[in-house]
Amino acid sequence: MIFEWWYFRKYGTSFIEQVSVSHLRPLLGGVDSSTPSNSNSSNGEADSNRQSVSECKVWRNPLNLFRGAEYNRYTWVTGREPLTYYDMNLSAQDHQTFFTCDSDHLRPADAIMQKAWRERNPQARISAAHEALELEESSKPLLSCSCATAYILLAEEEATTIMEAERLFKQALKAGDGCYRRSQQLQHHGTQYEAQHRRDTNVLVYIKRRLAMCSRKLGRTREAVKMMRDLMKEFPLLSMFNIHENLLESLLELQNYADVQAVLAKYDDISLPKSATICYTAALLKARAVSDKFSPEAASRRGLSTAEMNAVEAIHRAVEFNPHVPKYLLEMKSLILPPEHILKRGDSEAIAYAFFHLQHWKRVEGALNLLHCTWEGTFRMIPYPLEKGHLFYPYPICTETADRELLPTVFHEVSVYPKKELPFFILFTAGLCSFTAMLALLTHQFPELMGVFAKAFLSTLFAPLNFIMEKVESILPSSLWHQLTRI
Repeated sequence: MIFEWWYFRKYGTSFIEQVSVSHLRPLLGGVDSSTPSNSNSSNGEADSNRQSVSECKVWRNPLNLFRGAEYNRYTWVTGREPLTYYDMNLSAQDHQTFFTCDSDHLRPADAIMQKAWRERNPQARISAAHEALELEESSKPLLSCSCATAYILLAEEEATTIMEAERLFKQALKAGDGCYRRSQQLQHHGTQYEAQHRRDTNVLVYIKRRLAMCSRKLGRTREAVKMMRDLMKEFPLLSMFNIHENLLESLLELQNYADVQAVLAKYDDISLPKSATICYTAALLKARAVSDKFSPEAASRRGLSTAEMNAVEAIHRAVEFNPHVPKYLLEMKSLILPPEHILKRGDSEAIAYAFFHLQHWKRVEGALNLLHCTWEGTFRMIPYPLEKGHLFYPYPICTETADRELLPTVFHEVSVYPKKELPFFILFTAGLCSFTAMLALLTHQFPELMGVFAKAFLSTLFAPLNFIMEKVESILPSSLWHQLTRI
Protein backbone atom coordinates (compact mmCIF):
# COMPACT_ATOMS: atom_id res chain seq x y z
CA MET A 1 0.00 0.00 0.00
CA ILE A 2 2.84 2.37 0.86
CA PHE A 3 4.56 1.49 -2.44
CA GLU A 4 1.31 2.17 -4.34
CA TRP A 5 1.00 5.60 -2.71
CA TRP A 6 4.68 6.42 -3.38
CA TYR A 7 4.41 5.32 -7.03
CA PHE A 8 1.35 7.50 -7.57
CA ARG A 9 3.01 10.54 -5.96
CA LYS A 10 6.12 10.12 -8.13
CA TYR A 11 4.64 9.14 -11.49
CA GLY A 12 1.05 10.39 -11.27
CA THR A 13 -0.56 7.04 -12.00
CA SER A 14 -1.54 3.94 -10.09
CA PHE A 15 1.00 1.11 -10.23
CA ILE A 16 -1.79 -1.49 -10.25
CA GLU A 17 -3.54 0.36 -13.06
CA GLN A 18 -0.27 0.65 -14.99
CA VAL A 19 0.41 -3.09 -14.66
CA SER A 20 -3.16 -3.88 -15.68
CA VAL A 21 -2.95 -1.74 -18.80
CA SER A 22 0.58 -2.71 -19.82
CA HIS A 23 0.68 -6.43 -19.02
CA LEU A 24 -2.75 -7.86 -18.30
CA ARG A 25 -4.62 -6.29 -21.22
CA PRO A 26 -2.49 -8.06 -23.90
CA LEU A 27 -2.99 -11.38 -22.06
CA LEU A 28 -6.74 -10.83 -22.01
CA GLY A 29 -6.91 -10.15 -25.74
CA GLY A 30 -6.02 -6.45 -25.87
CA VAL A 31 -4.30 -4.96 -28.89
CA ASP A 32 -0.53 -4.79 -28.78
CA SER A 33 0.65 -1.33 -29.74
CA SER A 34 3.92 -2.70 -31.08
CA THR A 35 2.31 -4.61 -33.96
CA PRO A 36 2.96 -3.36 -37.52
CA SER A 37 -0.74 -2.69 -38.07
CA ASN A 38 -0.49 0.21 -35.63
CA SER A 39 2.52 1.87 -37.19
CA ASN A 40 0.52 4.98 -38.09
CA SER A 41 -0.75 5.45 -34.54
CA SER A 42 2.77 4.89 -33.22
CA ASN A 43 4.05 7.61 -35.53
CA GLY A 44 1.31 9.88 -34.28
CA GLU A 45 2.26 9.21 -30.69
CA ALA A 46 5.90 9.93 -31.51
CA ASP A 47 4.92 13.24 -33.09
CA SER A 48 2.89 14.19 -30.02
CA ASN A 49 5.81 13.25 -27.79
CA ARG A 50 8.14 15.43 -29.83
CA GLN A 51 5.62 18.27 -29.55
CA SER A 52 5.47 17.76 -25.78
CA VAL A 53 9.26 17.89 -25.52
CA SER A 54 9.41 21.10 -27.56
CA GLU A 55 6.73 22.69 -25.38
CA CYS A 56 8.75 21.83 -22.29
CA LYS A 57 11.70 23.89 -23.45
CA VAL A 58 12.93 26.31 -20.78
CA TRP A 59 13.12 29.96 -21.86
CA ARG A 60 15.03 32.92 -20.52
CA ASN A 61 12.68 35.16 -18.51
CA PRO A 62 12.43 38.43 -20.52
CA LEU A 63 11.78 40.41 -17.31
CA ASN A 64 14.31 38.69 -15.05
CA LEU A 65 15.47 40.69 -12.06
CA PHE A 66 18.99 41.82 -11.16
CA ARG A 67 20.86 39.41 -8.92
CA GLY A 68 22.73 41.96 -6.83
CA ALA A 69 20.13 44.71 -6.63
CA GLU A 70 17.01 42.54 -6.26
CA TYR A 71 17.53 38.80 -5.71
CA ASN A 72 20.39 39.24 -3.21
CA ARG A 73 18.56 41.96 -1.30
CA TYR A 74 15.63 39.57 -0.88
CA THR A 75 18.04 36.99 0.52
CA TRP A 76 19.57 39.53 2.94
CA VAL A 77 16.13 40.48 4.28
CA THR A 78 14.42 37.08 4.44
CA GLY A 79 17.29 34.60 4.57
CA ARG A 80 15.68 32.67 1.69
CA GLU A 81 17.28 31.80 -1.62
CA PRO A 82 14.89 32.88 -4.41
CA LEU A 83 16.82 31.08 -7.16
CA THR A 84 17.36 27.34 -7.48
CA TYR A 85 20.65 25.75 -8.43
CA TYR A 86 19.12 24.49 -11.68
CA ASP A 87 17.96 27.99 -12.61
CA MET A 88 21.35 29.56 -11.90
CA ASN A 89 23.10 26.78 -13.82
CA LEU A 90 20.93 27.55 -16.86
CA SER A 91 21.90 31.23 -16.53
CA ALA A 92 25.58 30.28 -16.44
CA GLN A 93 25.12 28.34 -19.68
CA ASP A 94 23.33 31.32 -21.26
CA HIS A 95 26.16 33.67 -20.26
CA GLN A 96 28.78 31.37 -21.75
CA THR A 97 26.77 31.19 -24.98
CA PHE A 98 26.09 34.93 -25.26
CA PHE A 99 29.30 36.46 -23.91
CA THR A 100 32.12 34.13 -25.01
CA CYS A 101 33.56 32.79 -28.26
CA ASP A 102 36.25 30.30 -29.26
CA SER A 103 38.96 32.95 -29.77
CA ASP A 104 38.74 34.37 -26.22
CA HIS A 105 41.74 32.34 -25.07
CA LEU A 106 43.96 34.40 -27.39
CA ARG A 107 43.47 37.55 -25.25
CA PRO A 108 44.33 37.41 -21.52
CA ALA A 109 41.44 39.56 -20.31
CA ASP A 110 38.91 37.65 -22.43
CA ALA A 111 40.31 34.37 -21.13
CA ILE A 112 39.76 35.58 -17.55
CA MET A 113 36.14 36.46 -18.32
CA GLN A 114 35.64 33.14 -20.06
CA LYS A 115 36.61 31.42 -16.81
CA ALA A 116 34.56 33.90 -14.78
CA TRP A 117 31.31 32.92 -16.50
CA ARG A 118 32.02 29.28 -15.61
CA GLU A 119 32.63 29.99 -11.94
CA ARG A 120 29.93 28.82 -9.55
CA ASN A 121 31.02 31.03 -6.64
CA PRO A 122 29.59 34.58 -7.00
CA GLN A 123 32.55 36.18 -5.21
CA ALA A 124 34.97 34.38 -7.51
CA ARG A 125 33.10 35.71 -10.55
CA ILE A 126 33.16 39.27 -9.22
CA SER A 127 36.88 39.02 -8.40
CA ALA A 128 37.62 37.72 -11.90
CA ALA A 129 35.69 40.64 -13.44
CA HIS A 130 37.75 43.15 -11.43
CA GLU A 131 40.92 41.33 -12.45
CA ALA A 132 39.96 41.56 -16.14
CA LEU A 133 39.29 45.30 -15.81
CA GLU A 134 42.63 45.89 -14.06
CA LEU A 135 44.44 43.95 -16.79
CA GLU A 136 42.77 46.04 -19.50
CA GLU A 137 43.55 49.28 -17.67
CA SER A 138 47.24 48.40 -17.54
CA SER A 139 47.45 47.41 -21.21
CA LYS A 140 45.18 49.70 -23.28
CA PRO A 141 42.02 51.85 -23.14
CA LEU A 142 38.82 50.22 -21.96
CA LEU A 143 37.42 49.26 -25.35
CA SER A 144 37.86 45.48 -25.25
CA CYS A 145 34.82 43.24 -25.22
CA SER A 146 36.17 41.68 -22.04
CA CYS A 147 35.64 45.07 -20.41
CA ALA A 148 32.04 45.15 -21.58
CA THR A 149 31.31 41.66 -20.22
CA ALA A 150 33.18 42.46 -16.98
CA TYR A 151 30.98 45.51 -16.44
CA ILE A 152 27.91 43.37 -17.23
CA LEU A 153 28.87 40.86 -14.56
CA LEU A 154 29.51 43.60 -11.98
CA ALA A 155 26.23 45.34 -12.84
CA GLU A 156 24.28 42.11 -12.52
CA GLU A 157 25.88 40.67 -9.39
CA GLU A 158 27.88 43.27 -7.45
CA ALA A 159 25.69 46.37 -7.79
CA THR A 160 23.30 46.63 -4.84
CA THR A 161 21.01 49.30 -6.34
CA ILE A 162 19.44 49.82 -9.76
CA MET A 163 21.19 53.19 -10.10
CA GLU A 164 24.57 51.60 -9.53
CA ALA A 165 23.73 48.86 -12.03
CA GLU A 166 22.71 51.48 -14.60
CA ARG A 167 26.04 53.30 -14.15
CA LEU A 168 27.97 50.10 -14.78
CA PHE A 169 25.85 49.22 -17.80
CA LYS A 170 26.57 52.63 -19.31
CA GLN A 171 30.28 51.90 -18.98
CA ALA A 172 29.67 48.51 -20.54
CA LEU A 173 27.79 50.19 -23.41
CA LYS A 174 30.77 52.42 -24.17
CA ALA A 175 33.10 49.42 -24.45
CA GLY A 176 30.59 47.12 -26.13
CA ASP A 177 29.58 49.60 -28.81
CA GLY A 178 33.21 50.09 -29.87
CA CYS A 179 33.78 46.33 -30.06
CA TYR A 180 30.60 45.87 -32.08
CA ARG A 181 31.58 48.48 -34.67
CA ARG A 182 35.06 47.00 -35.11
CA SER A 183 33.87 43.42 -35.44
CA GLN A 184 31.13 44.53 -37.85
CA GLN A 185 33.80 45.67 -40.30
CA LEU A 186 35.79 42.42 -39.94
CA GLN A 187 33.00 39.86 -39.79
CA HIS A 188 33.48 38.69 -43.40
CA HIS A 189 37.21 37.99 -43.00
CA GLY A 190 36.71 34.48 -41.64
CA THR A 191 34.73 32.25 -39.29
CA GLN A 192 36.69 33.51 -36.26
CA TYR A 193 35.73 37.13 -36.95
CA GLU A 194 32.15 36.10 -37.66
CA ALA A 195 31.93 34.37 -34.26
CA GLN A 196 33.37 37.47 -32.57
CA HIS A 197 30.81 39.68 -34.29
CA ARG A 198 27.99 37.38 -33.21
CA ARG A 199 29.26 37.54 -29.63
CA ASP A 200 29.65 41.34 -29.78
CA THR A 201 26.09 41.65 -31.12
CA ASN A 202 24.73 39.60 -28.21
CA VAL A 203 26.69 41.71 -25.74
CA LEU A 204 25.45 45.00 -27.20
CA VAL A 205 21.80 43.88 -27.33
CA TYR A 206 21.98 42.60 -23.76
CA ILE A 207 23.46 45.86 -22.48
CA LYS A 208 20.91 48.07 -24.24
CA ARG A 209 18.05 45.92 -23.06
CA ARG A 210 19.18 45.98 -19.43
CA LEU A 211 19.66 49.75 -19.64
CA ALA A 212 16.07 50.04 -20.84
CA MET A 213 14.96 47.87 -17.92
CA CYS A 214 16.91 50.10 -15.51
CA SER A 215 15.09 53.13 -16.89
CA ARG A 216 11.76 51.33 -16.44
CA LYS A 217 12.56 50.42 -12.84
CA LEU A 218 13.70 53.97 -12.06
CA GLY A 219 10.41 55.44 -13.31
CA ARG A 220 11.65 56.76 -16.67
CA THR A 221 9.13 54.65 -18.56
CA ARG A 222 8.91 56.76 -21.73
CA GLU A 223 12.68 56.66 -22.07
CA ALA A 224 12.58 52.89 -21.60
CA VAL A 225 9.92 52.53 -24.33
CA LYS A 226 12.06 54.56 -26.75
CA MET A 227 15.14 52.47 -26.02
CA MET A 228 13.22 49.23 -26.57
CA ARG A 229 11.70 50.44 -29.84
CA ASP A 230 15.12 51.53 -31.11
CA LEU A 231 16.61 48.19 -30.11
CA MET A 232 13.88 46.21 -31.90
CA LYS A 233 14.33 48.37 -34.98
CA GLU A 234 18.13 48.01 -34.97
CA PHE A 235 18.11 44.23 -34.41
CA PRO A 236 14.79 42.93 -35.81
CA LEU A 237 16.02 39.33 -36.18
CA LEU A 238 16.90 38.80 -32.51
CA SER A 239 13.40 37.67 -31.54
CA MET A 240 14.86 35.07 -29.14
CA PHE A 241 15.32 37.84 -26.56
CA ASN A 242 11.53 38.54 -26.58
CA ILE A 243 12.11 42.28 -26.19
CA HIS A 244 8.50 42.90 -27.24
CA GLU A 245 7.36 41.52 -23.88
CA ASN A 246 9.39 44.21 -22.11
CA LEU A 247 7.83 46.76 -24.44
CA LEU A 248 4.29 45.54 -23.72
CA GLU A 249 4.80 45.85 -19.97
CA SER A 250 6.17 49.39 -20.28
CA LEU A 251 3.34 50.48 -22.59
CA LEU A 252 0.79 49.09 -20.14
CA GLU A 253 2.44 51.12 -17.39
CA LEU A 254 1.94 54.24 -19.54
CA GLN A 255 -1.67 53.09 -20.19
CA ASN A 256 -0.95 53.48 -23.89
CA TYR A 257 -3.41 50.80 -24.91
CA ALA A 258 -3.45 51.73 -28.61
CA ASP A 259 0.28 51.03 -28.91
CA VAL A 260 -0.17 47.82 -26.89
CA GLN A 261 -2.75 46.70 -29.44
CA ALA A 262 -0.36 47.55 -32.28
CA VAL A 263 2.41 45.41 -30.74
CA LEU A 264 -0.03 42.55 -30.20
CA ALA A 265 -1.19 42.77 -33.82
CA LYS A 266 2.40 42.06 -34.86
CA TYR A 267 3.35 39.37 -32.36
CA ASP A 268 0.02 37.63 -31.57
CA ASP A 269 0.20 35.74 -34.85
CA ILE A 270 -0.66 32.10 -35.44
CA SER A 271 2.81 31.43 -36.86
CA LEU A 272 4.66 32.88 -33.84
CA PRO A 273 5.16 31.21 -30.46
CA LYS A 274 2.74 32.32 -27.78
CA SER A 275 3.37 33.30 -24.19
CA ALA A 276 1.33 34.21 -21.13
CA THR A 277 2.20 37.87 -21.73
CA ILE A 278 0.76 37.77 -25.25
CA CYS A 279 -2.41 35.85 -24.38
CA TYR A 280 -3.29 37.60 -21.13
CA THR A 281 -2.50 41.07 -22.47
CA ALA A 282 -4.87 40.41 -25.38
CA ALA A 283 -7.49 39.28 -22.85
CA LEU A 284 -6.92 42.40 -20.74
CA LEU A 285 -7.48 44.72 -23.70
CA LYS A 286 -10.75 43.01 -24.63
CA ALA A 287 -11.88 42.90 -21.00
CA ARG A 288 -11.13 46.62 -20.66
CA ALA A 289 -13.86 47.41 -23.21
CA VAL A 290 -16.64 45.81 -21.12
CA SER A 291 -15.34 45.15 -17.59
CA ASP A 292 -16.42 48.47 -16.01
CA LYS A 293 -20.11 47.71 -16.70
CA PHE A 294 -20.03 43.92 -16.49
CA SER A 295 -22.40 42.27 -14.01
CA PRO A 296 -22.79 38.48 -13.80
CA GLU A 297 -26.43 38.82 -12.69
CA ALA A 298 -27.32 41.08 -15.62
CA ALA A 299 -25.39 38.86 -18.05
CA SER A 300 -27.27 35.77 -16.86
CA ARG A 301 -30.62 37.52 -17.44
CA ARG A 302 -30.02 39.09 -20.85
CA GLY A 303 -27.12 37.00 -22.12
CA LEU A 304 -23.66 38.18 -23.19
CA SER A 305 -23.22 40.94 -25.74
CA THR A 306 -20.81 40.55 -28.65
CA ALA A 307 -18.08 42.54 -26.90
CA GLU A 308 -18.55 40.58 -23.67
CA MET A 309 -18.44 37.30 -25.59
CA ASN A 310 -15.17 38.37 -27.23
CA ALA A 311 -13.70 39.24 -23.83
CA VAL A 312 -14.78 35.92 -22.32
CA GLU A 313 -13.36 33.99 -25.28
CA ALA A 314 -10.06 35.87 -24.92
CA ILE A 315 -9.94 34.96 -21.22
CA HIS A 316 -10.71 31.31 -22.02
CA ARG A 317 -7.92 31.34 -24.62
CA ALA A 318 -5.44 32.77 -22.12
CA VAL A 319 -6.47 30.34 -19.38
CA GLU A 320 -6.13 27.39 -21.74
CA PHE A 321 -2.60 28.48 -22.61
CA ASN A 322 -1.56 28.94 -18.97
CA PRO A 323 -4.14 27.86 -16.37
CA HIS A 324 -1.93 28.84 -13.42
CA VAL A 325 -2.07 32.62 -13.95
CA PRO A 326 -5.62 33.43 -12.66
CA LYS A 327 -4.91 32.26 -9.11
CA TYR A 328 -2.02 34.74 -8.88
CA LEU A 329 -3.94 37.59 -10.52
CA LEU A 330 -6.92 36.98 -8.22
CA GLU A 331 -4.52 36.72 -5.25
CA MET A 332 -5.77 33.25 -4.39
CA LYS A 333 -2.14 32.22 -4.20
CA SER A 334 0.84 34.21 -2.91
CA LEU A 335 3.49 35.47 -5.32
CA ILE A 336 7.23 34.94 -5.04
CA LEU A 337 10.12 36.49 -6.95
CA PRO A 338 10.11 35.22 -10.55
CA PRO A 339 12.90 32.88 -11.63
CA GLU A 340 15.51 33.72 -14.25
CA HIS A 341 14.07 31.03 -16.54
CA ILE A 342 10.49 30.07 -17.20
CA LEU A 343 8.61 27.17 -18.69
CA LYS A 344 5.88 28.28 -21.05
CA ARG A 345 2.42 27.20 -19.87
CA GLY A 346 3.92 26.35 -16.48
CA ASP A 347 3.75 27.76 -12.96
CA SER A 348 7.08 29.55 -13.43
CA GLU A 349 5.73 31.55 -16.37
CA ALA A 350 2.55 32.34 -14.41
CA ILE A 351 4.60 33.77 -11.53
CA ALA A 352 6.78 35.82 -13.89
CA TYR A 353 3.71 37.26 -15.65
CA ALA A 354 1.65 38.02 -12.55
CA PHE A 355 4.62 39.55 -10.72
CA PHE A 356 4.86 42.37 -13.28
CA HIS A 357 1.32 42.55 -14.69
CA LEU A 358 -0.92 42.27 -11.63
CA GLN A 359 -0.82 46.05 -11.23
CA HIS A 360 -2.03 46.53 -14.82
CA TRP A 361 -5.05 44.27 -14.24
CA LYS A 362 -5.88 46.14 -11.04
CA ARG A 363 -5.70 49.44 -12.89
CA VAL A 364 -8.46 48.41 -15.33
CA GLU A 365 -11.75 48.72 -13.46
CA GLY A 366 -13.68 45.45 -13.27
CA ALA A 367 -11.08 43.39 -15.18
CA LEU A 368 -10.30 41.12 -12.24
CA ASN A 369 -14.03 40.72 -11.51
CA LEU A 370 -14.64 39.58 -15.10
CA LEU A 371 -11.69 37.20 -14.83
CA HIS A 372 -13.03 35.83 -11.53
CA CYS A 373 -16.46 35.15 -13.02
CA THR A 374 -15.31 33.47 -16.22
CA TRP A 375 -11.89 31.81 -15.96
CA GLU A 376 -13.08 28.46 -14.56
CA GLY A 377 -15.46 28.03 -17.50
CA THR A 378 -12.41 27.22 -19.63
CA PHE A 379 -12.11 23.78 -18.10
CA ARG A 380 -15.55 22.73 -19.33
CA MET A 381 -14.30 23.10 -22.90
CA ILE A 382 -11.22 20.94 -22.28
CA PRO A 383 -12.31 18.06 -20.02
CA TYR A 384 -9.16 16.09 -20.91
CA PRO A 385 -6.44 18.77 -21.28
CA LEU A 386 -3.58 16.25 -21.43
CA GLU A 387 -5.14 14.50 -24.41
CA LYS A 388 -6.79 17.24 -26.46
CA GLY A 389 -6.78 21.03 -26.37
CA HIS A 390 -9.28 23.51 -27.76
CA LEU A 391 -7.14 26.29 -29.28
CA PHE A 392 -3.68 25.00 -28.39
CA TYR A 393 -1.86 21.70 -28.26
CA PRO A 394 -2.69 19.40 -25.31
CA TYR A 395 -1.26 20.61 -22.06
CA PRO A 396 2.29 19.18 -21.67
CA ILE A 397 2.66 16.65 -18.89
CA CYS A 398 6.26 17.64 -18.12
CA THR A 399 5.53 21.07 -16.65
CA GLU A 400 5.32 20.00 -13.02
CA THR A 401 8.73 18.31 -13.06
CA ALA A 402 10.43 21.27 -14.76
CA ASP A 403 8.75 23.83 -12.51
CA ARG A 404 9.92 21.97 -9.42
CA GLU A 405 13.47 22.43 -10.70
CA LEU A 406 12.99 26.12 -11.50
CA LEU A 407 11.04 27.24 -8.41
CA PRO A 408 12.11 27.19 -4.74
CA THR A 409 9.81 24.45 -3.45
CA VAL A 410 11.08 25.01 0.10
CA PHE A 411 8.69 27.93 0.57
CA HIS A 412 6.54 27.77 -2.57
CA GLU A 413 3.94 25.14 -3.43
CA VAL A 414 4.16 24.46 -7.15
CA SER A 415 0.83 24.77 -8.93
CA VAL A 416 -0.15 21.53 -10.69
CA TYR A 417 -2.56 21.25 -13.63
CA PRO A 418 -4.66 19.23 -14.01
CA LYS A 419 -5.00 18.30 -10.35
CA LYS A 420 -4.08 14.70 -9.67
CA GLU A 421 -6.80 12.93 -7.73
CA LEU A 422 -6.18 9.66 -5.92
CA PRO A 423 -8.01 6.76 -7.61
CA PHE A 424 -10.88 5.20 -5.63
CA PHE A 425 -9.00 1.90 -5.41
CA ILE A 426 -6.12 3.54 -3.53
CA LEU A 427 -8.48 5.32 -1.13
CA PHE A 428 -10.55 2.19 -0.50
CA THR A 429 -7.50 0.01 0.06
CA ALA A 430 -5.93 2.57 2.36
CA GLY A 431 -9.09 2.82 4.47
CA LEU A 432 -9.55 -0.94 4.65
CA CYS A 433 -5.92 -1.57 5.63
CA SER A 434 -5.99 1.19 8.25
CA PHE A 435 -9.23 -0.10 9.77
CA THR A 436 -7.95 -3.70 9.87
CA ALA A 437 -4.69 -2.64 11.49
CA MET A 438 -6.55 -0.63 14.13
CA LEU A 439 -8.83 -3.57 14.98
CA ALA A 440 -5.84 -5.92 15.24
CA LEU A 441 -4.03 -3.52 17.57
CA LEU A 442 -7.06 -3.05 19.83
CA THR A 443 -7.75 -6.79 19.95
CA HIS A 444 -4.14 -7.45 20.94
CA GLN A 445 -4.19 -4.83 23.69
CA PHE A 446 -7.74 -5.38 25.05
CA PRO A 447 -8.89 -8.91 24.08
CA GLU A 448 -11.77 -9.23 26.60
CA LEU A 449 -13.16 -5.76 25.97
CA MET A 450 -12.96 -6.25 22.19
CA GLY A 451 -14.75 -9.63 22.57
CA VAL A 452 -17.65 -7.95 24.37
CA PHE A 453 -17.65 -5.17 21.76
CA ALA A 454 -17.68 -7.71 18.89
CA LYS A 455 -20.63 -9.61 20.41
CA ALA A 456 -22.57 -6.38 20.94
CA PHE A 457 -21.77 -5.23 17.41
CA LEU A 458 -22.87 -8.52 15.82
CA SER A 459 -26.07 -8.68 17.88
CA THR A 460 -26.90 -5.12 16.84
CA LEU A 461 -26.05 -5.91 13.23
CA PHE A 462 -28.33 -8.97 13.11
CA ALA A 463 -31.16 -7.46 15.22
CA PRO A 464 -33.21 -6.33 12.18
CA LEU A 465 -32.86 -9.80 10.61
CA ASN A 466 -34.01 -11.51 13.81
CA PHE A 467 -36.96 -9.14 14.05
CA ILE A 468 -38.04 -9.97 10.49
CA MET A 469 -37.71 -13.71 11.13
CA GLU A 470 -39.91 -13.48 14.23
CA LYS A 471 -42.59 -11.60 12.28
CA VAL A 472 -42.50 -14.19 9.50
CA GLU A 473 -42.83 -17.03 11.99
CA SER A 474 -45.82 -15.36 13.65
CA ILE A 475 -47.62 -14.85 10.34
CA LEU A 476 -46.95 -18.16 8.60
CA PRO A 477 -48.57 -21.39 9.92
CA SER A 478 -46.23 -23.61 11.83
CA SER A 479 -47.00 -26.58 9.58
CA LEU A 480 -46.00 -24.61 6.45
CA TRP A 481 -42.80 -23.47 8.08
CA HIS A 482 -42.11 -27.11 9.08
CA GLN A 483 -42.61 -28.31 5.48
CA LEU A 484 -40.29 -25.54 4.16
CA THR A 485 -37.56 -26.51 6.57
CA ARG A 486 -37.88 -30.17 5.49
CA ILE A 487 -37.55 -29.14 1.84
